[in-house]
Amino acid sequence: MTVLVVSGTGTEIGKTVVTAAVAALARAAGRSVAVLKPAQTGVAPGEHGDVAEVLRLAGDDITGAELARFPEPLAPNTAARRAGMTAVRPEEVAEAAEKLAAEHDLVLVEGAGGLLVRLDDEGGTLADVARLLGAPVLVVTPAGLGTLNMAALTGEALRARGIACAGVVVGSWPAEPDLASRCNLADLPESSGSPLVGLVPEGAGQLSGADFRAAAKGWLGPELGGDWSL
Repeated sequence: MTVLVVSGTGTEIGKTVVTAAVAALARAAGRSVAVLKPAQTGVAPGEHGDVAEVLRLAGDDITGAELARFPEPLAPNTAARRAGMTAVRPEEVAEAAEKLAAEHDLVLVEGAGGLLVRLDDEGGTLADVARLLGAPVLVVTPAGLGTLNMAALTGEALRARGIACAGVVVGSWPAEPDLASRCNLADLPESSGSPLVGLVPEGAGQLSGADFRAAAKGWLGPELGGDWSL
């Protein structure tokens, strides 16, 4: 079973685009891929969500699945409670990922927000999902100030739970990076305790699917430390 959990040091930092890039590279290597979103928040029913965006960018021959959707842009447990809906438990997510893994070479589980954002009111998090699955976590960070501290905290949380880190990706690398962003590249591996395996450029999610797939290898290629043939 090959499952990769994609999490971030926060929200709105490019997790969906990174998930799509990994999916595109795995498909280019001939692997069958599924993408699982445990909880989509801030998107109304029928609207274009993260799974649909991954399929648009990486290809519609990828299987997409979403377990729950809540309209308010809040932590999943809070959004579920306010909507009067049932929250998603880590055990449910793990079971869904295992079912997809029985039919696909790679399952990408894209979280909502950061690693320890609550899925349910019992304290279940994406970290619990990764632990239940025995899956590594790919950590997505922003580029500028605050990145090193957030990456360090996320790395500590993973190590404390015995969860492997597949590496760190900067999810929205600016065309003209400032001093903090440039310096972070050298310091991220030490701060996070994991290698820097990708730089996804700002605006990558605005590309057409064909252009996105053609460019993805340059963002997450083996030369940056990642083996995305999976």
